[in-house]
Amino acid sequence: MVIRKRNVLLFAALALSTLVMAQEPKLQVVDKVVAVVGKNIILQSDVENQYVQYRMQGNYEGNASAMRCAILEELMFQKLMLNQAEMDSLNVTDGEVDMELNRRISDLIGRAGSQEKLESIFNKTMSEIKEELRRLVREKSLQDQVRADILKGVVVTPAEVKKFYKEQPVDSLPMVDEQYEIMQIVKRPPVSIDEKLEVKDQLYQIRKKILDGESSFSTMAVLYSEDPGSASKGGELGFTGRGEFAPEFEMVAFNLRDGEISEVVETQFGFHIIQLIERRDDYVNCRHILLTAKVPVEALEKAQHELDSAAQLIRNGDMTFEEACMKFSDDDSKVNGGYITNPMGGYRIGLQDIQELENYPGFGEFKNLAFVVGKLGVGTVSDPLPMVTSDNKDAFRLVMVKNKIPAHKANLNDDYALIQSWALSKKNQEVISDWIRNKVKKAYVKIDEDYADCDFQFEWKQ
Repeated sequence: MVIRKRNVLLFAALALSTLVMAQEPKLQVVDKVVAVVGKNIILQSDVENQYVQYRMQGNYEGNASAMRCAILEELMFQKLMLNQAEMDSLNVTDGEVDMELNRRISDLIGRAGSQEKLESIFNKTMSEIKEELRRLVREKSLQDQVRADILKGVVVTPAEVKKFYKEQPVDSLPMVDEQYEIMQIVKRPPVSIDEKLEVKDQLYQIRKKILDGESSFSTMAVLYSEDPGSASKGGELGFTGRGEFAPEFEMVAFNLRDGEISEVVETQFGFHIIQLIERRDDYVNCRHILLTAKVPVEALEKAQHELDSAAQLIRNGDMTFEEACMKFSDDDSKVNGGYITNPMGGYRIGLQDIQELENYPGFGEFKNLAFVVGKLGVGTVSDPLPMVTSDNKDAFRLVMVKNKIPAHKANLNDDYALIQSWALSKKNQEVISDWIRNKVKKAYVKIDEDYADCDFQFEWKQ
């Protein structure tokens, strides 16, 4: 992708991306202040570090000087928002910062492979990495608040969407990949009481070993937890606020003392034991071990047979797919006729999007779906297919492709939601540009002479 200087506002979260993992040596530069916006400074190293990242990632083609100018302008925009946040007395709590910080540290460690490797890549201790990232997280949160306030109430009307579309040169309209409208009928057999009791007993045995000092909570989480997102991290979830856990989990987690281990807790995802690591205001950092009760084979076989019968009724014309969905499906999708919803909105989705969703936690309904859909003709009902639901339960389903939309140039009839998002993005950028022009006139801005020849998008040099 070519990052054009005139589209400087399309740089995303640049301040945080200075910590993108890189194994290339840092540039040895004599650091100095290259710009001041209000009370906020920008260092030469800020620009150079970002320059190295873009070069490494292949995200820029062209003149190095122009690229540095574009990076500096984006940094000045961020500092202008930070200056506005200070003027508006905006704030972000330590708990909010810690929650995002832990999430990002966990992501970095996951991408590096281990904490030790991450420290080696940055040539810094974990405490040093956290300290640098903490400042960036806090600033980014304040900037996000300012950006949200700038764009508050910005919408596009149908007339504006139509006008935007008509203004686009035909040759510039992109191709939209082939998309599908997919329907499903899901049978979710219940878990037996005996299976639940067995899992609860297993968790109590794990809890006893931890309390007796035979093993640590984190070790047992690595060995036994069925939560793929936290097991490898010793069950640690990072700082999380209210409303982000299942209600039963949250009620227990927020009432534990530091280091305390809960009794067994049941949620829609299974059975947990929870250990509170630390609480800060309305945020908690917990470890947990998740075990799920398995659906008996007999119940799964029964579900498969019921779906066989449903498929036959549909194929014989005795019942429409929608009617069969209302009669047989145990899934929430039955209320909209069985349509699988695209997480980005609407019922249309491409095979590549499905494949990307397959590996995300909480999107179990997309697992192996692309392979099946790619082989089904429109209106053809699949045989019963095994699946794992979003809450990690075994189930069976029938799938039917209701409609197949060939690859085509974007148009209002087929792609209104997509074009609407483009129009809104353009309008957002115009609103932000107007805000910058207005604020730059009132803010103190000083730019080092080394950047005097930059052809900035905005009049920073007063």
